[in-house]
Order: sequence, then C-alpha cells, then structure tokens
Amino acid sequence: DLEEGLFKGKILVQGYKAVFTSPSSAKDVEGDGDGADIIQNNRRAKKSLNELKVKRHVAQIINMKKVTPRSIAYIACQVRFSLSSVTSWRSVDGDFDYVQFWRTIVDFFERPPGRDARRRVDRLLEWWSRCVM
Repeated sequence: DLEEGLFKGKILVQGYKAVFTSPSSAKDVEGDGDGADIIQNNRRAKKSLNELKVKRHVAQIINMKKVTPRSIAYIACQVRFSLSSVTSWRSVDGDFDYVQFWRTIVDFFERPPGRDARRRVDRLLEWWSRCVM
C-alpha cells in the first residue's frame, strides 16, 4: 500500500506543531507511523495547559480549528527546505520545484480519485487534527 504512513512522519508532524501550535509542543512528538503516541502526548499537553496561563499560538490566533491540506503542504515545503543544504529560499532549488511539490500535495488531498480515496484523505485529515489541535 503506497499510502501507508504517507504524511504521518514524525518530522512533518513536529514541523507542523512547531509552526502552528508552538515550538515546545513539537518536542512532545515521539515515534512514527499510526500516531497513537502523538495523539496521547497531545492529550497530556492539553490537560497541563488547562492548568497554566499561556500565550495563544498561531492556530488559535488565526482561528484554525482543523488541519488543512494547504497547511500540510506549506509545512512539507518548510521541512524539505530545512533538510536541504540550500541557504536561501527559491521556488526552484536545483532540480527541486517547491511550487510543483506544494501543488502535488494539495491535489492529493483536494482532488482524490474516487470515493474510497476521498474517505482515506478525510480519515488522514481527521488524524492530523487529532494529533495537532
């Protein structure tokens, strides 16, 4: 199954949390794969946050209630850039085209081929929202 684990990598989730919920929340991400550990850590963090007064994070400020395909694509581009050896941002980095990369990820989520693919994408987005929000 080519989609098994797709868009569920630890580094991608950490990048997302670092940008949208806080750099410190990204430290709570452990493991890889089905995300059960990530979801459990997120629940623990929410319980402890209820006891503390903290600054609002980006997702709260922009009223982001769930993870979106475009936000995943944005973070995937940021992660790819941070793992590269390039020192400045360009939309085409050697043989790598960030615009095409972003569009391909968005299309994966927003234009799935058929009902079964739509259900898988919806489940994946629900998984992301449980992990991050």
